[in-house]
Amino acid sequence: MKKETKTNPLLEFIDRSPTPFHAVQEMTDYLSGKGFNELNEADSWDLVPNGKYFLTRNGSSLIAFTVGSKPEFKIIGAHTDSPNLRLKPNAGYTKSGYQQLGVEVYGGVLLSTWTDRDLSLAGRVILAGKKKPSSKLIRFDQPLLRIPQLAIHLNRDVNKKGLILNEQNHLPPIFSLKKKSSPDEILKKMVAKELKCKPADITGLELSLYDTQPGTLAGPEGEFIFSGRLDNLASCHSAMQALAESTKKDPATRVIAFYDHEEVGSETAQGAGSPFLKDVLERIVLKEDRETFFRAMANSFFISADMAHAVHPNYSEKHDAQHMPIINSGPVIKSNANQRYATEGLSSAWFEMLCKKAGVPVQKFVVRSDLGCGSTIGPITAANLGIRTVDVGNPMLSMHSIREMSGTKDHEYMIRVFKEFFRSATG
Repeated sequence: MKKETKTNPLLEFIDRSPTPFHAVQEMTDYLSGKGFNELNEADSWDLVPNGKYFLTRNGSSLIAFTVGSKPEFKIIGAHTDSPNLRLKPNAGYTKSGYQQLGVEVYGGVLLSTWTDRDLSLAGRVILAGKKKPSSKLIRFDQPLLRIPQLAIHLNRDVNKKGLILNEQNHLPPIFSLKKKSSPDEILKKMVAKELKCKPADITGLELSLYDTQPGTLAGPEGEFIFSGRLDNLASCHSAMQALAESTKKDPATRVIAFYDHEEVGSETAQGAGSPFLKDVLERIVLKEDRETFFRAMANSFFISADMAHAVHPNYSEKHDAQHMPIINSGPVIKSNANQRYATEGLSSAWFEMLCKKAGVPVQKFVVRSDLGCGSTIGPITAANLGIRTVDVGNPMLSMHSIREMSGTKDHEYMIRVFKEFFRSATG
């Protein structure tokens, strides 16, 4: 099977990143290995020209940058979160002889895809401390949970009417059979054993369900990627790799900004609606004066990278006939007259120019006029910073499924375009 050189690192990255917390940890480890130095928002910064830095917020959002010599920024943004099922605070209960865990739906989940899967748990554990709480990441590798579908013998019309799931009643996974200990007690003991602490030390669990099946290449020539969380860890990976491999000195400050909570609206302290990015950009240039920051914004460009809708051959009528992106045919420029995407004429033309310089094909997407349009961090960032923005993404199928599908060539294409962005003048 033919394998693309940039794809295996992507699959490994996604497999090690079942939650935004794990994704940010993976990225901080990678950037540290590439010579980037960690900053803390609470400390005073002493940035040097051509210095490489990164910082995180809440352990689930990350910004990294290389310092340039001019008041100008080249920024690529993406998001670290994906739709999933998350445990409720008091998750455990017993019903009909089974132990189950209550879950909340996070984001726009394709619910049926979470059934009949080998699921496990990962996330962040909050531990009590003498002075203040601390946190540790956890991931159970072995399958622990399952959301079994009802047998067709008891649901004869399921193939005609479709699988209808009630989030409260039908999504809680089976954890175990009824025991003397409660499911919450059992889970806490498992967590304590994994982290080598006492159950009494655990004051909170921020755990999500994830599919234990690893990502893979597929198709006769390995042309497809099958994996969870391609939306939007694939965009994070391509931007991070492009920044790390852009070693030539540049007068502009090169930035990547990856936010949590895009799937639920971005209006959080670590979401794109927060001042996180603006705070960082100001701290980079404001040691000079306020005027320098305004000049920097006027000279800068933002690429909002989020996966795009490829045409589905079984549902091609769901696409506008003139806008049908195809997997492995290049990045997609996303536009919307109602500004659900931030793309406008000049930003679109400029991204097309980048693709041409990089020798990469480019596609365009507009949603059908009789369908609603999704959105992403592009319009939010454009409004917060007043910065020229384009919304782009690689084409994919099964978006928001537990297991998604994209193209191996497209990931390589996007890395090439992002590297071209980091070495081209913004004009």
